[in-house]
Amino acid sequence: MLAAVRSAALVGIEAYDVTVEVDASSGLPQWTIVGLPLGAVKESRERVGAALVNSGFVLPPRRITVNLAPADVRKDGTAFDLPIALGILVATGQLDGDSIAGRMFAGELGLDGRLRGIRGALSIARWAAAMTPTVELVIPPANVAEAGRVTSLPLSAPACLSDLVCELRVGRLTRAVPDIATISSPTEPVDFQDVAGQDVAKRALEVAAAGGHNLLLTGPPGAGKTMLARRLPGILPELTEAEALEVVTIHSVAGTLTSEALTRCSRPFRAPHHSISSAGLIGGGSTPRPGEVSLAHHGVLFLDEMLEFPRSVLDGLRQPLEDGEVTIARVATSVRFPARFTLVGATNPCPCGRLGDSTGRCTCSEVEVLRYSGRISGPLSDRMDMHVTVGAVAIDALNASGSGDSTAAIRSRVCAARARQQQRFARFRGVGCNAHASGRWIDANGQVSTEARALLQSAAQRLTLSARGYHRVLKVSRTIADMDETRQIGHRHVAEALRYRPVSPLRG
Repeated sequence: MLAAVRSAALVGIEAYDVTVEVDASSGLPQWTIVGLPLGAVKESRERVGAALVNSGFVLPPRRITVNLAPADVRKDGTAFDLPIALGILVATGQLDGDSIAGRMFAGELGLDGRLRGIRGALSIARWAAAMTPTVELVIPPANVAEAGRVTSLPLSAPACLSDLVCELRVGRLTRAVPDIATISSPTEPVDFQDVAGQDVAKRALEVAAAGGHNLLLTGPPGAGKTMLARRLPGILPELTEAEALEVVTIHSVAGTLTSEALTRCSRPFRAPHHSISSAGLIGGGSTPRPGEVSLAHHGVLFLDEMLEFPRSVLDGLRQPLEDGEVTIARVATSVRFPARFTLVGATNPCPCGRLGDSTGRCTCSEVEVLRYSGRISGPLSDRMDMHVTVGAVAIDALNASGSGDSTAAIRSRVCAARARQQQRFARFRGVGCNAHASGRWIDANGQVSTEARALLQSAAQRLTLSARGYHRVLKVSRTIADMDETRQIGHRHVAEALRYRPVSPLRG
């Protein structure tokens, strides 16, 4: 007897339809799974067999063939355990085939028959909700909170296989009610007022947050670079509902989703160690998984001690910084992951970290300084919109508490500037701030004054700016003008943006 059970699999963060076909025929007792199954799918034979027996069902001595259609796409993960088990029950006459019609099933089975959580449940839920006619999704209880974000989808979450079969025989499944806490404003465990001095760096971070610009902080050890960078998420606007859905989807596929991430509206902040591999940062693997750049989507990727990262790893950032996504090509498939983030790097000016110190204690030679700064390639450096030198703070300044504006005050200004940008780019898909806009569009439509354009063109020749560098200065200038609530980019806006361009490390 042949049974067909509806399920789904993942390619990147997107789900697609999979039909689990099960045939139980006479012959020598054996299991065969076809349809390009990978390791976790092949191992389902042992899990499903034990789960059926321990749930009180009969596993007859038949030749069982399982086909995962379409058969030309590789499939991985444990989500096929549940549909395979149901297919066997239907194929062996222990469950009516009509009871599974109009329903989609995904879930891992424990050896005792309990349903365990899976990766990518939100992607599967979004896919199921888009189907016509509407289907009911049956998933493990551990995935109800994330799948429940798709409010239009009927959900059921039985605790174990035997409970599910009992309800299917009755013909009515118990509806699962997601227990999702109300999204509240992000807490502020750290505040910009905790940082003594560093007014220039604070201003640069505010500009970077207002326009979504990439930022490189250079300064001696203990100057406060890391302290400043970790306060950047607090001044960013809250995630919109659509952005939060994307963030949760990515973390669900990666297996890093937490209960806190399900309810938060603050933006992600990722700070990988400099020993990370290229696959860990960008994404990859035999079955491609999201890397840190995708886990930082709609948030901040902070690279502390940026020049300690291997150059090959850093150069992998060039594509996501330019395109806002990562493409991972494999022989069998090509996967795309979203990766629209703000990059913040922190580094010392030289190997010993004391270059430019007023005490003159730097022991590095000119060659060592140039070699050290050369660890970041020219193309990547050009993609950093802002370069800021963070000097050491004087001892007497450390005693001054509550200096400068609070995180809440800065965030209100940032949100106001972002609102103006969203209004400007409302008709453009995927463009939410100045950093994401086309440089040519900003040049043609950014309302640059005659004096500002003359200053920019003069500086471009003097600093030998590339076309990319020219447009990035223009974008930062547009952001500063938005913060000033002015429609036209003026001379002072370009002048400030030019101060954020890099200079030779030997000149400080």
